Amino acid sequence: MAVTDHGRTDAAAQAHGGDGLRAVVPRVMSVGIAVAAVYSAVIALIAPVRHLLKPVTGLIEMAVFPVEPNLGYAVFLGILAGALARHKRAAYWVLVAFFALLVLGNLAIVLSSSLMPDLVEEYALMGQVVAAEVNLVVSAGVLGVLAAAQGQFFAPMRRASFRKALLTLASLLAVSFGVGYALVSLFPGTLKRGDHAAWVLERALGGVVTLDFYRNGHPPFWVNSVIGLLSAVAALAAVTVLFRSQRARAELPPDSEKRVRELLAAYGSRDSLGYFATRRDRAVIFSPSGKAAVSYRVVAGVCLAGGDPIGDVEAWGPAIKAWMDEARRYGWAPAAIGPSETAALAYARAGLRVLELGDEAVIEVAEFGLAGREMRGVRQAVNRVTRAGFTLRVRRHAELSPEEVRQITDRAAAWRDTETERGFSMALSRLGDPDDGDCVLVEATDAAGEPAAMLSFVPWGDDGLSLDLMRRDRHADNGLMEFMVAGLVAEATALGVKRVSLNFAMFRSVFEGGARLGAGPVLRLWRCTLVFFSRWWQLESLYRANAKYRPRWVPRFLAYDDTRTLPKVGLASAIAEGFLTVPSLLTLLRRGERALRGRARHNEGH
Repeated sequence: MAVTDHGRTDAAAQAHGGDGLRAVVPRVMSVGIAVAAVYSAVIALIAPVRHLLKPVTGLIEMAVFPVEPNLGYAVFLGILAGALARHKRAAYWVLVAFFALLVLGNLAIVLSSSLMPDLVEEYALMGQVVAAEVNLVVSAGVLGVLAAAQGQFFAPMRRASFRKALLTLASLLAVSFGVGYALVSLFPGTLKRGDHAAWVLERALGGVVTLDFYRNGHPPFWVNSVIGLLSAVAALAAVTVLFRSQRARAELPPDSEKRVRELLAAYGSRDSLGYFATRRDRAVIFSPSGKAAVSYRVVAGVCLAGGDPIGDVEAWGPAIKAWMDEARRYGWAPAAIGPSETAALAYARAGLRVLELGDEAVIEVAEFGLAGREMRGVRQAVNRVTRAGFTLRVRRHAELSPEEVRQITDRAAAWRDTETERGFSMALSRLGDPDDGDCVLVEATDAAGEPAAMLSFVPWGDDGLSLDLMRRDRHADNGLMEFMVAGLVAEATALGVKRVSLNFAMFRSVFEGGARLGAGPVLRLWRCTLVFFSRWWQLESLYRANAKYRPRWVPRFLAYDDTRTLPKVGLASAIAEGFLTVPSLLTLLRRGERALRGRARHNEGH
């Protein structure tokens, strides 16, 4: 079960998909608000379009609600639309307050017109009164629909998020007002001096408030654009604080870890990634029977599961349902990275979409050998490293002394080429833990007895291993990895190991198929695109590093809820796997400190 930052443990939520027409209200409201956001942005940015569509804008404002030509307002509507689609309770109350204000304002106009008909006739205000009457009916109808569908907006907001959002909005709008007032003072255009403050306040508030209906002058258009941009930033920051997803504590309590290990002992041979469910920065949710579980972490509003569900296949469905209910309860987008074909089918049956992500390289010990033309590259690398005097040692982690554990931990950290550990679905991100005694360590030492490289594997059932960690001294000889993999396979029988899972090759079929003679133009273009991005993310090099062992390729998939969430799922996956780091102030300060130290050492050297 997941523990939210409210501090309580919640059972799997009941599904919220029924209730007939009320179930479609969040989607309909989201689409309508999104269309209004796009419309407001277009008429704010393109002056000819704004003038051309002025009658349409007036009709929309009369029938529904304001669509001001202001970027801040457009950004607010866009984020509100996204939050409504995710069933956010905070977005619901914002929308209710919005239409309630419209109802009250229009009701005041209608009542005033009925009490003072002569005034309406004298100032020719009948058009405004009719518009208010139409808007009153529409707004009251929308409020009624929202009231009936209140139960469909069930995703809670974080504690104190409303207060923090108001503080954020007020602070940034004050900045927008200050900058705007300075610009209007310097570039007033045709605006009178006494109207400066009121005009800037109207623009900073997105144009939804008018303080003077009879004002004629205005500053240059670009001044309005700058204020609108600053207000857009303020709105973006505030509503992001208000609508951000509920967090789940990324932790695996000891009792849950014990249950996960019991499931792995009984069913762990099914999935080479199963052992990574013991990561302590993941949460886990069990099926009602307790015979299966889904291991996950919430990243960037995505409830990201890793690998297959753990446990009895017959109980996967209820476990996946419990996980999806938990995600929908808090407005998270459910997604699973790296499930096998069997698990991908189970996720598809639960209603998720599935894409093939790549292939996992699995070496069958009984079929592996260095003979033959296809293994020539690996054979030459192994022979070269052997002639250089390197030796190999293969041990279970339980055989290591505390001092040896400390040494390999320090060595692994020193040889790491990134600031933090990478991996989520296919990495344990811990080394030398006493509970991981069945893991296998492969060490290579040079002719002088100095450590040069290491591999660490986690158990895959009773007779398999799955690669967890791969590190080497940056100055060590090439070919060490081939030497260690071949040496591990040679020792596999003594360890009782029949299969070894290596790295995951993303888009493996594209690299392989796109390089074949007669490949189609689309496939070749897709391959060229991936080769280009491999300069930064090692996509092609990982495929080639695995392919040289002639492994058995096992497809892995990505399961996701909605095509519109794919970019968000991709971002969350990149963050979880460590390929993308969201910078914090502390991280930036550390980077700056390291840069200053490096510059100081460089100056000392000269």
